[in-house]
Order: sequence, then structure tokens, then C-alpha cells
Amino acid sequence: MTPRPIILKEPLRVGGVNLEFGEVTYVMGVINLSPESKNTHTVASGIDEAIELARRYRGWGATIIDLGAQSSHYDNPTIDSSVELARLLPVVDALLSEGFLLSVDTWKPEVAREAIRRGVQIINDTGGLVDGEMREFVASSQVAAVAVYVEGDHPHDVGTVDTEPLKAARTADIFRKRLDELATAGIENVIIDPGIALNYRGDYQAYTRLQLEVIRDSRFLHELGRPLLIPIPRKAEDHRVMAYITLALEYGADFIRVHDVEQATDLVALFGRTSPMVMA
Repeated sequence: MTPRPIILKEPLRVGGVNLEFGEVTYVMGVINLSPESKNTHTVASGIDEAIELARRYRGWGATIIDLGAQSSHYDNPTIDSSVELARLLPVVDALLSEGFLLSVDTWKPEVAREAIRRGVQIINDTGGLVDGEMREFVASSQVAAVAVYVEGDHPHDVGTVDTEPLKAARTADIFRKRLDELATAGIENVIIDPGIALNYRGDYQAYTRLQLEVIRDSRFLHELGRPLLIPIPRKAEDHRVMAYITLALEYGADFIRVHDVEQATDLVALFGRTSPMVMA
């Protein structure tokens, strides 16, 4: 039996582009503007480095650039929104001027609001799209938004992760209710993310096994009928990262969010899931 469900999904409007779904996986390449980030190979110290990295990602085949100026790891400090914006907005302006599709990774409504004003096409809300202000900004702008599953108010407000069985199915139940709430708020352009790349306290090995289980059971998330983003967890062992990417592709992820863009786009091509509108 094929692990990939045959579920028709409506195209997603991202800026001036319609993203079609089916036998395709779009790559979202991460650029960190937070010097605190542990993923040092994706950290850009300024505009020039960010442009160089984004161009490299585009050349490899990434469709979306995901910018984050606040490290989501709970070990790192929670910076003020003004600092986050000072890191973020100059890079947003530079990359938009070069025609990139941009996602901004934040849980802070004020950061999302300014990013939207500048023209960012996707808000990657690591707070789960539950904040009222965040919903208001997203609804009024009609940008696409990623709703990330997080066990807490945001990634710095987490404890021990729930590793009980049937996690994907239980996460899908939560998303089902949330999607109804978002539709009532006027938000339909939603991508769902099971949050398996967020960092939690607790049993690391149990969480590692859970991450694999959620990808294998992603049919429960696909059945919601919305584009599914699988965020690829970063591991010290590169071969484990490649295993997550391979599994996500085998189980039909619509998007993968990755720090290892060259390897990810090569695997996407190997699986024959390359986007027909890869950025030139």
C-alpha cells in the first residue's frame, strides 16, 4: 500500500503565484538572521550574506526563503520585537526587490504586521495562529500563513513534549478545530505544520522517534485537505537529517522546511517531486 494519500488540494495563492499540489514538494530554505542560532551554516550576518545565501538556495531549486530573526530554541534569549525587526526588515526589503517568495518565521504579531506591510507573502507563525492580533493581521492582508503545532504559547514557552502514541492523529484533531476557527476569522490560506522541528525539554531519544512516527502517520494531516509542511529537524548526524527528508518525500509532504537546501533539493529531484515553478 502506498504511504502517499491521494487527496486533492486547492492551489495556494502566495503573492502573485499559485502553488499547485500533487506530485510535487516545494522546498523552503531557512536563513537565520539570529546570531544566537545553533544552525550556524544558515546564519547570515547582514544583507549581503543573506542575499548570497538566498541566491544559492534559488540556484539549487528552493521555491521559498524562510527568514527568522528570533531563534526558536528555548535555550536562547527572547529578544524584543524592535531588535527582531531591525535584523529582519532590511533583508526582507533586499530579497523582495530580487523577486523572492518570502516567509517570515515569528510568533510576535507586531513583527508579522511589519513584515506584511513590506510585502512578505507568508507568515510562518510558530505560535500556532492562535493569537488574536496575529489572526487579525493575517486575515486583513490575506497573506498565506503557516500554523505550527506547538505545545505552549510559543517555542520559548515549552516543557516536556507529549510523546504518547497516535501523535499525528491527535495533532490533526487539534488542527481540525483550529482550521474552523481560522475560517470563521476569515483565514483560509493556511499551511499546516506538525511542529516536529521545534525543540522541547525531556527525553531526546523519545522525541526523535516521535518525529519519525509523525511523518509516517502524516496521512492524518493530509486528510485535513490543506497543504502540509514537514519541518525537517536538525540533528548532529547529517545522515539522520537526510533520513527525515527522504521520509517526508516518501509520505508526500507538500512543503519541506530545511536548513540543508542543496541536499534537500537533490532528493526532491531524485523522487521526481520537483516544483514546475522553481525560481529562476
